[in-house]
Amino acid sequence: MFHSQYAPRRAGRDDIAPAAWSPDVVASASAHAARAEEDRRLDPETVRLLTEAGFPRYFVPRALGGTEGTFTDLVTAVAGVADADASAAWCAALWAAHSRFAAYLPPQGQHDLWSAGPDVRIAAAVTPSGGAEPVPGGWTLGGEWECLSGVDFADWALLAARDPRADGPAVRLHAVPRSDFTVRDSWHSTGLRATGSNTVVVNAAFVPDHRSFLMADLMNGASGPGRTRCHTVPAQLVGGIVFAASALGAARHALEVWSRWAAARLRADHAASGRDTLALHRTLARSAGDVEAAGLLLRSAALRADLDGVTERAVASNRRDAAAATNLLVKAVERLFRTGGVHARSGEGELQRCWRDVHTIAAHGVLDPEAAANAYAEAVLTEPKESSLVTT
Repeated sequence: MFHSQYAPRRAGRDDIAPAAWSPDVVASASAHAARAEEDRRLDPETVRLLTEAGFPRYFVPRALGGTEGTFTDLVTAVAGVADADASAAWCAALWAAHSRFAAYLPPQGQHDLWSAGPDVRIAAAVTPSGGAEPVPGGWTLGGEWECLSGVDFADWALLAARDPRADGPAVRLHAVPRSDFTVRDSWHSTGLRATGSNTVVVNAAFVPDHRSFLMADLMNGASGPGRTRCHTVPAQLVGGIVFAASALGAARHALEVWSRWAAARLRADHAASGRDTLALHRTLARSAGDVEAAGLLLRSAALRADLDGVTERAVASNRRDAAAATNLLVKAVERLFRTGGVHARSGEGELQRCWRDVHTIAAHGVLDPEAAANAYAEAVLTEPKESSLVTT
């Protein structure tokens, strides 16, 4: 059973991520989006501005200079950046999320990462790979880990490997500094091309015990030194909504691009039939409704993560809502893409980029609708009878 010893903290103005209203971040992400996609990595200026805006420090403990922000404000900030470029937003969201992961390191490990300041960009691979051999005082880590978003600009990497000493499938995350790994260019995705989600290669790096922690603690939201509400929530309570926030911003941008195209078409084609006009109006209304509904679902789930008690039902509800919101966004963007005309769907067009990005985000395992549905049904149908009528 999930639980938390910390009282819910209400979101306030001081908790809002600066990126939520930073015009420089959005302007840079927008200006460099096309070139970044071609280069398959973010522009350094955009990375600098995302860092200055506070994403890497977002969940760093306050004692080490961090923000300890709320999930509600993070979703708002990530969606705002994704309205300019989903790849930039995706990296920003993960740099924030990975600082939450790193808060599970023992105090000395946290000091190693953040003693010089909280603006440390951390990439992560949570799928076990490579190998970790126990040695006196720590581990010898080696191997390859795939799909680390934003790794070209990472200061540290958190790399998952199985613990060979454990009887069961125990997995540990190991914090490795940039000097101990190399990056192999391997990211050639349909969407989110500019995330640079490349492969990390480690050759027999020593990882001291204080730079390692059990994956199970992160998944279950275990309490520990210096961890507050934003840290001690189960990973599945918040993972889906953080990922879906990038899709929300991309879908909003697709709607804006399509609306400009549709307005121009109606102005230019004075002889357009009533049927054609009605079809455009219907597409706009249905897609706008889907996007707004998705935004409401994600905000509700984020507020649940910030304010409600941490229960199996809450975790399952958030998984359900993140998957449902993403499904709405896919439907909306697909509808816009199919009706957007030849020019709106060109290879260089913004609408096509949004379409590819949203579909790529939706394919992430964390947003799998079938798994989310099964988890929600199990949580509801196995609850004690007296609580079976409670809704979230």
